[in-house]
Amino acid sequence: MAGTLDYPVQLVQPDGRRVLDPAHAALVADCGAEQLLSLYEDLVVVRRIDIEATALQRQGQLGLWAPLLGQEAAQVGSARALHSDDYAFCSYRESAVAYCRGVAPGELTRMWRGVAHSCWDPDAARLSNPAVVVGAQGLHATGYAYAAQLQGAEIATVAYFGDGATSQGDIAEAMTFAASWDAPVVFFCQNNQWAISEPVRLQSATPIAQRAYGYGIPGVRVDGNDVLAVLAVTRQAVARARAGGGPSFIEAITYRMGPHTTADDPTRYRAAAETEEWRRRDPIDRMRRLLEREGLFDDTLRRRIGERADEVAHQLRTATIEMPDPHPMELFDNVYATPHPLITEQRQTYADYLASFADDAGDPGGDTGPCKAHGRSEEGVLS
Repeated sequence: MAGTLDYPVQLVQPDGRRVLDPAHAALVADCGAEQLLSLYEDLVVVRRIDIEATALQRQGQLGLWAPLLGQEAAQVGSARALHSDDYAFCSYRESAVAYCRGVAPGELTRMWRGVAHSCWDPDAARLSNPAVVVGAQGLHATGYAYAAQLQGAEIATVAYFGDGATSQGDIAEAMTFAASWDAPVVFFCQNNQWAISEPVRLQSATPIAQRAYGYGIPGVRVDGNDVLAVLAVTRQAVARARAGGGPSFIEAITYRMGPHTTADDPTRYRAAAETEEWRRRDPIDRMRRLLEREGLFDDTLRRRIGERADEVAHQLRTATIEMPDPHPMELFDNVYATPHPLITEQRQTYADYLASFADDAGDPGGDTGPCKAHGRSEEGVLS
């Protein structure tokens, strides 16, 4: 990984031309036509997912959404480098990682619609649910990696976070622990240039990956809009972790072309010219140009992948709108793995509160009074 802090790893230029880099190209030498087309399809599909979810939020169907527009290659390339038994810990923006890990489109929005505590089954996807506490997933990934190491499991974990999270103590603590105990974790920083409204230059006077060396962790910078380069360096880091080589740090240099979340307005703090400059480095356009140069792209392929993307978007929209509202008492389910007296007390207090609505309505018993009072039936659907 040495020697890449000043010159980020790149295998495909924005115009689709290959870059002469034998060492890193060897890491993706198995990516023939079929694999390249598969990577391109993933890039297109996850962007379509993001566009649809953003539209759902704007239409009042989701409470919030964190767009990934512009960061597709960083997420797809890294996720595709993982083995099936590796475990990833994400922030709130990694919907592309979730898709690549097999999460069904209809599960991506459950938490953001406010009908569940989480989105998907983390054990099935080997992917944690969205972490809203910035940087906390770094500690989770490190702890999981260390525990797996103690149990003799030869796996890697990946902690996804943004450039802003590197200013959080959680990431510093995670890197300290990982370095001290050689935990098999890959710290994957998506440097999208903005921590909400603060530019990266205010967060770090040096390349973020350079910080890793202060912890004794090797770091690498990669063109985060080059899906092949991201795949290569992540494969290298994952292989190192699985072989007992300890932690690694990857800084994927990319750009958030949209808002931080749908509650944000990026035009208030950044210039349109900056966004336009990065738009010329669009990761999907770059991959398409590579396919065109290598004779793999035509109108038939464009239509097929477009239809697939529309199909996934339809699944996402339909599942989101048809999600049933939860029963109010489900608020207390799965807070702890085992019964807890504080939760038991809160559950009873809330049940009594719900019952008071039924009493006021002259309905003896039951705990669904507020649902009826707000125009919902006991099954939680509009009456």
